[in-house]
Amino acid sequence: MKKIIVTGGLGFIGSNLIDILIKKNYFVINLDKVSYSSNFYNIKEFINNKKYKFIKCDISDKKILKILNKFKPDCIFNLAAETHVDRSIDNPGNFISSNIVGVYNLLECFKNFSKRNKSKLVHISTDEVYGDILTGRSSETYPYKPSSPYAASKAASDHLVSSYIRTYKINAIVTNCSNNYGPKQHPEKLIPKLIYNMLNNMPLPIYGKGLNSREWIYVKDHCEALIKVYKKGKVGNFYNIGSNKNLSNIEVTKNLLKIAKKTFNIKKNVKINFVKDRPGHDIRYALNSSKIKKELDWKPKTTFKEGIKLTFDWYNNNKIYYNSLSKKDIHKRLGNK
Repeated sequence: MKKIIVTGGLGFIGSNLIDILIKKNYFVINLDKVSYSSNFYNIKEFINNKKYKFIKCDISDKKILKILNKFKPDCIFNLAAETHVDRSIDNPGNFISSNIVGVYNLLECFKNFSKRNKSKLVHISTDEVYGDILTGRSSETYPYKPSSPYAASKAASDHLVSSYIRTYKINAIVTNCSNNYGPKQHPEKLIPKLIYNMLNNMPLPIYGKGLNSREWIYVKDHCEALIKVYKKGKVGNFYNIGSNKNLSNIEVTKNLLKIAKKTFNIKKNVKINFVKDRPGHDIRYALNSSKIKKELDWKPKTTFKEGIKLTFDWYNNNKIYYNSLSKKDIHKRLGNK
């Protein structure tokens, strides 16, 4: 049985990836430092599975090398990262520490481990490194123009991985994905926050005029793409992963409202509330994902209509998920400097 390490596996994408990997008969070691965005509720389905093991560990910790030498994984999916743009505006230091210094440590450990073992590192990044894409779609050859401390820290980590591939010949690949949505996402992000507010008779806060456009991909489609990259991707390559489906924040909100109104009686406080925009807010992200579709024969399977309904139903049927989180993390406005 092949062994896979997933860093940040208590988080949104990581926990969904682990679920799929276990079902595909991999043995998965989940490394997570257990931060505010980590949630043991996310792994409750497989916490006692014989093909799963959890280790509390920060990717900045030197003991990563011991873990690699002990388990000898066939692949490492690096999903450990600080991800929320608003938090990066309030406190960039955490993002520098996790997304740059942490990745440096992981690369050093992987470099030493891979001298004696054959393994692959898949580093998961974001479309935000490309900055505003006002027209067209950004390919893997587009220049990086990050706007937020979060995006800049992810851009730096991508460059670090690329430099280790060239200088030290490590077996690594970088992926850049569009906005994910689906079950188990922390409600500091748009879609789960809107659902929480709908369920709790609260206004729906939308930045600016709600016209900021994002490319949305259902999380399980992203995870299937990552597995395809691990199995068939070429070392040293970058792969964009997207749906080619853009929606503005106001369109996403209206889609959710339609679903909510068909599910339960919406109360009077559930109304769109335009709030002050965050600093440096990019207008549009859009990826050209033709490379992964052509070279690795991957394409998303879930339409936004299908995915957003699945997402809403999951939160509606798992209201206890919200109870496992700090109310402060759900309600507090961040990135307002």
